Formats: sequence, structure tokens, C-alpha cells
Amino acid sequence: MTERTPTTVDTDRLPPVLPAVTATAVATLPPRLHRRLDATVERLAGVPVGRVDGGVSVDCGPEALVTLTPGPAGAVTDPDQARCSCLLAPRCLHRTAVLVACPVADEATRPASTAAAPSRPEGADPSGPDSADPVAGRTGRSRRTGEPAGADGPAGRGSAPTKAQRAAAGVLWRAAVAVLAAGVPAAGAVPQAELLRAAHGARLAGLPRAESAALRTVRGLRAHRDRQAGHRLAELVEVLHDLLYVAGRLAAGDPDPALVGVLRRSYQPDGTLEVYGVCREPVISATGYAGVVTHLVAADGRQLSFGDVKPGGPERARDCARAVTEMGAVAVNHAVLARGGLRITGTTVSPDGRLGAGKGVRATPLTGTDWSVGPLADLFARPLAEVVAAQLAVDDPADPDRAGTALVGADLMVVGAVGDQVLARELAPAADAGGERPPLPDGPVIRLVPVSSHPVLSHVANLRRLASWPGLRIRVVGRLDPDRAGTLRPLAVGAVPGSAATLRLPADWHGRADLGYDRIQGGHLPPRDPAATTGPVLAVGADADAESPLWRVRRLVELAVSGGRRAVGEAARGEGAWLAGPLRRAGFTTAAAVATALAEESDRRGRDAFGRLTDPDPDRYAWAWLAATAHLAATERELIRSSWTARASADLPEPGTAGGRAAGGRRAG
Repeated sequence: MTERTPTTVDTDRLPPVLPAVTATAVATLPPRLHRRLDATVERLAGVPVGRVDGGVSVDCGPEALVTLTPGPAGAVTDPDQARCSCLLAPRCLHRTAVLVACPVADEATRPASTAAAPSRPEGADPSGPDSADPVAGRTGRSRRTGEPAGADGPAGRGSAPTKAQRAAAGVLWRAAVAVLAAGVPAAGAVPQAELLRAAHGARLAGLPRAESAALRTVRGLRAHRDRQAGHRLAELVEVLHDLLYVAGRLAAGDPDPALVGVLRRSYQPDGTLEVYGVCREPVISATGYAGVVTHLVAADGRQLSFGDVKPGGPERARDCARAVTEMGAVAVNHAVLARGGLRITGTTVSPDGRLGAGKGVRATPLTGTDWSVGPLADLFARPLAEVVAAQLAVDDPADPDRAGTALVGADLMVVGAVGDQVLARELAPAADAGGERPPLPDGPVIRLVPVSSHPVLSHVANLRRLASWPGLRIRVVGRLDPDRAGTLRPLAVGAVPGSAATLRLPADWHGRADLGYDRIQGGHLPPRDPAATTGPVLAVGADADAESPLWRVRRLVELAVSGGRRAVGEAARGEGAWLAGPLRRAGFTTAAAVATALAEESDRRGRDAFGRLTDPDPDRYAWAWLAATAHLAATERELIRSSWTARASADLPEPGTAGGRAAGGRRAG
């Protein structure tokens, strides 16, 4: 036997496994062992794992050694790559439990893959409705082309789904409905395997969007059951909604090509590119990965990225501030690239904008550029409200232009702080302001929230430094927070061109500071000028989304996922009057109607001809939940969009006024 070197690692370090391999293993397991499968998977978290030639081994007890030998892509893609030494193999509990404990393989690891890559930043977890129709949520249109996301797919010209596609969607619908009715506690290995099997069927039928939604749902179920750090129940609600919506519409024969999706390769050739650095972003993943991603803008305006994310902890993210990563035959320093540029030949680019680093890539450095010139200036060319509205209109979860993924640029004036949040207001356009640019008179108060609060990074300290100078003008690059009203998560800040009350950064920083790595010091702030200083704002108006009674609907739809149909029925019996009344009084009549329908359907039981209770209809319950979830998401999205155009509710002293001069020396935050 091959000598093993035992190490103790968590199951996240096991190689990923294709969905079909895991689903087949669970399906062939004798039914009498299904009840023991979840408990066996939980025990694997502390089992020693050994390294063997070409793979890993898991010691599951006497005479039970499971060996995994991944293929060239690093994933288990064939059942023969998972073996157990016990007498019952391959239909044994040990082998099946190990396969279930492994991460779900990305579509890109499949040989000759044509599937879409995930849209999250490199190193993040691989695990997204504006419509008057409560059930018609995601349209799947791309902002870049304006064409449906499935325009190149099997139903790209609007033809109805084939018989095989409708059948595959029906199987996926039934598997997803079973998960929704059971809830997360009962959605263990067996229901997850049914979803994986259905996802494989969707792939064979040419339904990439449905397959992707099913795989993201399985990852979300596992993350929630394992209580992974950083996972939110709202994310699982979102992906399960997308799965049910797509599968239900396809099974009904809807010809919308966006429901089919588009087959994409992980990386495609992109010729010669000129890219310019925007900023660096530290990455600390909940799954044990860390590093740095440098955000870039191409000469044609596309937002791209180049990363160095590998297994490691927060210290690796900190130490990658000046990491050097190979791009073909060139060693790229991320600190230099973030303030410079590259001319790249033989480029390969993934659908979510990641640059490849294969052997055929050649790169030559370009002179560093300022944010105010060239393609970088386009980040700040449009008003924030216009950019936010466009990003919130993107519904396809795989579109890199959607809110929370694409970068946003803005010129702001700091007006105060609340906790670790910096309060700011957008400056008037340069063409409409003479001298020092004032804030927009009707602009909302914008919250700047740290991307990460980890102590090894500098986000919190830098935001506190900025908050200490009310009236400071800053140029910000970050991401919109699609779940919070008027909120940006800044990645970098810089000086506002033509302003005296702005940052004074070192020349080698090229006018910007990466908030995760660079430390803004007191000397980087301008001298106090009473004429430009404002009184600090220590409070901000109510968040229309957070203060609305929609939280009652949110609680109900999340309870349906976390507790199952029975939990919703019990809540409806005990608190039925509590649900609809406040919604109707606040004007959310449709929300009250769909929430009431969900509550009633959850507790509905029919009777047969003899008066006996029959099993509840799972389809009617699923459609009721889907309607409530879609309407809630659309309403919340509209409230968040309106928060970027609402008039500021805080009473902000204008620069140079008595209130502003009196507060000139005070600190906020």
C-alpha cells in the first residue's frame, strides 16, 4: 500500500466532485443506509486525511480507506476515481459520505466544459427582479449587449423548449420543491443528491442557467447547514428563487431564451488588450482562500481583474500587498499594476472578466495613469443615480455588470460618520460648479461601509481617518451594496481634481490609496479651512427599506427556507393577523396579498371522498412562495433605487456657514 502522510484538515480541502458522480453514489447506496448518511458526513469533519500519490485518502475506520484520485483539472470527474477498501464498495456508506463531503465541482473542471464560470471575484465562494408580475422576476438581459442571456443557446431565437428540456426542467422543479417544503434542516445529503442529479439532467438537456442555479442552491444548502462564516440566509433564498423560477417557467414551455441561458467557456481568446490599473482588493474567503485581486479597466471600457488567490488565511491577504504573480513569461507586481498598466498579447478572458495567465500570454508594462484621464475617467463620468439604476436593472446572476459586482466611481464630500460608516454626499458635476464643487442640493446621504473589518487590513482605520475631516472632498471607487439603501463599499479613494479640500497623497501613489493596504495619515489630509469645513452629521434619516414593514414578508419567506412548510404554517396560525395589517396600512397591499396567500397555502390540507386529510399540494405552495419572494425582491430593489434619488433628510450645514465654522475643529466617528 502507498505510504500515507496523515494531516488533519477540514472537508473543504477535499477535491471537488462533479455533481453526477455524487448523485450516482447516493442513488446506488442501499436505502437502509440513507438515514445514516448525514451523520456520517458530519463525522468526517474531524477525520484525518492522508496524502497519496495523485490524490488524498480518508480513513473511515477499520478496513475502510477511501481514496480520491482527481483528474488533471483537480476534480473527481469519474466514479472510478473514488475507491473504498471495504467489502461493500462501491455501494458503501464510507465512499458515498466522502463524496458528499467534497465540494461541488465547478462546471469548468468537467472535460471539454462549455459551462459558465461563477461571477464572484477570484477566491470567493463559488456558490442574484424588477417586474410588475409577482412571479416574473429575472429577465436575464445583459447590459453590455442588450440581448437576452440565452441568445446563443439552444432556444436563442425564442423557440419553445424541446420535449427533453421540459422534462429535465420538470425533474429539477420537483427536486427544488421538495427542498423548499422540507426546509434546510431536512435538506440533507439525499435531497441534495436529487438536486445534483437533476442538475446533471439539465446539463444534458442544454439548460445551463437551470444547471447553474441548482448547483448554487446545493452549495447554499451546505453552507447554511454547516454554518459557514459569511453565509447569509438571504443568499440561499435568492438562489432557490432563481432555481424555482427558471425550472417552473421552462417546465411550462415558456419560450423566453433568457430562461435557457448561454453556454460559455471559462476563458476565451481576446487578442491584444491594453489595461490600466484601478486598485487592489484584499480577498479573505470563508472557505480558506486568501490573496489579492487587482481591478483593471481595458481601453474599450471593460472592467477586468487579475488575481493571486490561494489557500491561506488573513495574513496571506495582508502579505499580498506587493505580491508578484506570473502572467505568461512576465512577473506582475500587483502594487505596480494597480497604479500602472499592461499591454497584453495572447490574452484570454473569462466571462466574469478575469484575465488568464497561460504560457501564450505576453505582457509589457505601460506608464501609470491618473483616474482623471483615459478610460479610468469614464468611471466618474455619469451621476451615481444613473449608474445605480443601470446596475440594479441587471437581473442575471452571472452578469458581471450587476449591482454588487461591477465597480462604481463617484466624487463625494464627507459630512460625518455613524459607527464605522462614513456619511457623504455626491458633489455637483464639474461643469455646473465654479471653484470648489458643492454637494448636490437634493442628493441623498450616502453611507460608505468597510469592505472588510478584519484587523489585519486597513479599511476601518482609513474610513475613520476620512470621517475626521467633514467637508473633505474624495474620489471613491467601490461597489454598490444592493441590499442596503444608499450604501457603497469603497475599495480605493483619491484626490478630486481641481479641489483644494481634498487628499494630498504621495506622488508614487498616483493620486489614489487602496483602502485595504495603504494607510492614510494625518499628513495626507488638507489643512483645515473654515470656509470649506462643514459641521459633522452624527445621524442620518431613516432607511426606507429597513423601516418599512416589508421585514414581515422577508421573515416569512426566509422562514419557509430555514424551517420548511410546517414552520410557515405554524407561524401563520399563531400570527396571521400580525402579518397583513401593517403592510396594508403602509400601502403595501400587493405584499400583504402574496404574504397572506403563502401563509394560507402553507397550512392548506385537502380531504378525499371519505373525509380523510390528503397530502398538501407541493406545487401550489411553491408557486405561492415564489410569488411572495419575487414581489418582495422587486419592491426592496425599487426602495433601494429610490434611496439614491431621495432628497437628503439630514440637516447638513453648508460650507462656510456659522454651523460649519463652529464645527471646523470637531471630529466625527
